Amino acid sequence: MIYDTNKLFTIGQFAKLHEINKKTLMWYDEIGLLKPSVIRENGYRYYSFQQSSRLETILMLRELNVSIPEIQDFLENRSAFTLETLLTDKINELDQTISHLKSLRAVMSTKKQNMTTIRNIDISEFSVIEKPDAHYFVTVPTSHDTPFEKEIEMVVAETKKYQLRRLHDASYGSILPVESLYSGNFSDYSALYIELPFPTHRKGLHVQPKGKYLRAFCKGSWDNIAGRYKEILAYAKEHDLKFYGSAYEKGINELVIDTPDDYITQIEIPVKDQ
Repeated sequence: MIYDTNKLFTIGQFAKLHEINKKTLMWYDEIGLLKPSVIRENGYRYYSFQQSSRLETILMLRELNVSIPEIQDFLENRSAFTLETLLTDKINELDQTISHLKSLRAVMSTKKQNMTTIRNIDISEFSVIEKPDAHYFVTVPTSHDTPFEKEIEMVVAETKKYQLRRLHDASYGSILPVESLYSGNFSDYSALYIELPFPTHRKGLHVQPKGKYLRAFCKGSWDNIAGRYKEILAYAKEHDLKFYGSAYEKGINELVIDTPDDYITQIEIPVKDQ
């Protein structure tokens, strides 16, 4: 479509042309962001076609969440350099937002899968599953002497290193070495882990190997974990299953319960191939 560049548009026509509300144009006029090309004696506002590029620039910057003062400053000092600098900053912000949304989607997908698991599990059941891919965890060392508050502080510090905005932008759990499991030290955890919502192979991460795992669940407070591990060891002995590496625990229903008695811990332990 070709427009007559000398044509004047009423405020309604100009708003319709750019698919915005007339009140938006009136506000831009009020704050000096975009004044009409002509204001007739009757007070009617008219805009020229040449003003379209300025308005589209304003609308683009507003869509990028550029503040009104920033837009005013840019329009008063327009150049290729100032626009390049402004857009570079906003592209970086967009990239961060996109990365966060991808991470959030991955976490929500995991939590959705947890809800599906909860609705279908038999708490007493044991199963052998196959993990087709390795997973990479950030770990925080822990011991009997580490206060709970200190553990949380260390976890928060680690999440910040990976640009996670909130604790719930990732999944968390505990790691129990198989040596401790076999020796009956069911509370001898070596680390807390943070399962990042995006794939990364950075150095220093803990690798949860792909392969076969025994999966079991424990309902109730952590005081019940030791008893469940005894049942797991008995089941493994009966079915000639040999464990290696570490047991991985994580809560899967903390978002939908009110008391610790309803808490469900998922336990997964890698199984050696026979």
